[in-house]
Amino acid sequence: MMVYFAVTIKIEEDRGRGEYDEYICQVKPIVERYGGRYIIRSEQITPLHPDWRPDRFILIEFPTRDAYNHCFDSEEYRKIACKRINSVNSQAIIIEEDVNENL
Repeated sequence: MMVYFAVTIKIEEDRGRGEYDEYICQVKPIVERYGGRYIIRSEQITPLHPDWRPDRFILIEFPTRDAYNHCFDSEEYRKIACKRINSVNSQAIIIEEDVNENL
């Protein structure tokens, strides 16, 4: 069952991008190694609510929840996570595909 990892990034002016650009380059091969597929990575965002103004949006598809867990629990990811944490504010959610949902 597919799992989607959605993240919004807010770049604080006083902190700048810092190491975030390095993180972006380093995280992609880690995500792909664990079966993750980037669906959206964009800074071209038009907010529809004045209280929510992210600077960047990322949506990654993983084949299973285990694949997601292995990716972000991996030693290689833990080594670079501080580059994101120290540079930007982020909010994330995990969305699990609901195969029983009648749309």
